[in-house]
This record gives sequence, C-alpha cells and structure tokens, in this order.
Amino acid sequence: MIALVGFVILVGTALFSSDRFYMYVIPIAVIASIVLLAIGLMGRLKGKTGKRIIAGMLLAAVLSIAGNEGINLYHKSFGVVGSEVNLGAYKPFVKDTKAVSLGEDAGFKVVQPLPVMDGATALYPLYASFAQAIYPQGDYNPINSKVRSTKTQEAYAGLIKGEADIIFAAGPSDMQLWNAKTAGVELKLTPLGKEAFVFFVHKDNPVTGITTEQVREIYSGKLTNWSQLGGKDAAIKAFQRPEDSGSQTALQRLMGDTKLMEPLKEDVASGMGGIISQTADYRNYPGAIGYSFLFYATEMAGNGKIRLLEIDGIAPTCDNIRNGTYPLANDFYAITAGSDNPNLDGLLEWITSEQGQKIVEKVGYTPILPSS
Repeated sequence: MIALVGFVILVGTALFSSDRFYMYVIPIAVIASIVLLAIGLMGRLKGKTGKRIIAGMLLAAVLSIAGNEGINLYHKSFGVVGSEVNLGAYKPFVKDTKAVSLGEDAGFKVVQPLPVMDGATALYPLYASFAQAIYPQGDYNPINSKVRSTKTQEAYAGLIKGEADIIFAAGPSDMQLWNAKTAGVELKLTPLGKEAFVFFVHKDNPVTGITTEQVREIYSGKLTNWSQLGGKDAAIKAFQRPEDSGSQTALQRLMGDTKLMEPLKEDVASGMGGIISQTADYRNYPGAIGYSFLFYATEMAGNGKIRLLEIDGIAPTCDNIRNGTYPLANDFYAITAGSDNPNLDGLLEWITSEQGQKIVEKVGYTPILPSS
C-alpha cells in the first residue's frame, strides 16, 4: 500500500511539477517507509529507540521539504522581466488601446484579402498601429487573427510555410535562412527602422556600463564576477534567450567568432508529462545580466527594477540611436517570402512612406526616414 501511494504521488509529480527534488525524495521516502515497516513487523522498533528513529525520519523529511520550498520562494521573489507582457493592451480598434493613432487619414487602405501580419513580441505595438491606420475596423486578436504575434521563431516558421504574408522582426538567424533555402523560399527584408540592442542589470548594481568586448567576455564565460568590472564581489548570472529569438540572434552576431557559453537552464513540467530543461527566463537577481531591445525592455516589460547599461560609454537612447553613436543599433524589418496577396506591395510601400515612418517614430522606434 505504501509503494502504491508513493507511485501515485510520483506520477502526479512527474505530470504537474517542475521540481526534480520531489522526484528523488518520494522514492527515498517510500523505500524508507517500507524498510521501517518491515523492521517494525519484526518487533525491532519497540520503546524509545523506535520512536526516536521514526521522529528523526519525519524531522529529516520536514526539514528537507522546508529547505527546498524556502529556496524556491527565494528564487521566485526575483521577478521575471517581461514574462507577462499584455499584448492585448496594444490591440487595434479597441477602447483605450496603446496602439498609436496616425492622427490623419492614411493615404492607403488595405482591402480584402487582408495580408496576415505576424512578428516579434517587441514589434507587435508597431504593426498593430499599422493595422489600426490602414486595415478595416475589426477584431484583431494578437493570438489568432490576421494581425497576430507568435514571437520571432514561430513567425519566421509561419512565413516560410506560407501561413503569414508579412512578418516584422529582426534579421533572420542562420538557421532561419537555412530553413527558408531548404523550403525553396527567398526572404525579402525591407528595413523599417532602427532599434537598440540593450543589456540590463538589477537597478542596485553599481556597474553602469560595459564595453562590447566585456559583453563577449561575460557571455563566453571569461568574466564571471562583477568585481572584475568595478562592481561588488558577486557572481555574474548571465541569462540568455531561446535559440532563434530576435535578441538571441543579435547576441550571436555580437559574439562573432567568440564561442557563446551554454545558457542557464531551468526545469519545467512538459506537456507530455515528466520534466525537461529549457533556457531560463531572466530573473532579476542582484548579480543578473540580460538583454533585449530598447522598446521592449523599457515600454513593454519595464518595471523600474532593471537599469540599462551604457555600451562603450554610450547610453541606449533614441537620440543616440538616431545620431549613430550607440554601437549596438540594429535594423528591424518587414519580411516577406513571395506571398501572392494582391495588397502586399501596397502595404510595403505605405509602411516605408512618410506616414508609415511617422507611426514608427510615434510608437517609440527610430525610423529609417528622417522625421519631418
């Protein structure tokens, strides 16, 4: 009976928990309970000795579980930056939307069939604003509509498969280029604006800036302590983003020929049962460092608990992106792949026009065209 109950608990843990601690503790507890029961049946757990053994086992179990849960609570106390961005706040054509208004009649309007837009989370506020200016009024859910956001990796995959007509993202990774070539698809990149690739730390970290070379040394594992950068004696906890995400591709290009170290991992409960490891989301530990793009880090996911670092002595501001002094400013694009949608050429022409670039600037990005 003890083994059966333990097995049921173990299966439940495998299906619904991401904590490997219990995957080890439960079998140990079951085995110990069976051994204890066997010894008791042989009459060797009588008197104070038996009570002490049982009490000691219970105490060890309680202390182990309490210690594990205390560690979990400590980790969870550090917020995951950008883990719960509300894309619905930027949904076009709804009351109090954060999608910007053009402020005038658009010189181009999209008619049926509507091109399917998709793209990076960080750029959803931009193309949602495009849709609000030139698409017919309607319900455009960011999850499964003609104007959706499935994140960079999925958006590229959907574009290559023909499930989207146009996506908005950073330039493709080598793997995404290979996937397109394998599928016989040519990706066409139309520059829309520039955005800063930024690095951020906990707001109380005394380090205010690093160099591009120090970025490479941190993410190759050469620099491991903030004291090496003039900060406190604390280990650098360098978080990365999932493979083929826009910001991970930007980091890989920054690293050049310098080998990128393995990312920090976290355990999660998989949808099919069991526990898998995946690239850990950024948690704002005192010694943490992470990266993203400026608009996402400050407007969409900003919580006042992170601080952007200067790179090579230059702060990541819109002015410094515009004047070309910030060293990690990258183009972002509207990307197409040979869709036969009859409205696509007109859409591309409009978003690169003065009106489209006006929206780029109003959202908070740096347009390709100079502002008038």
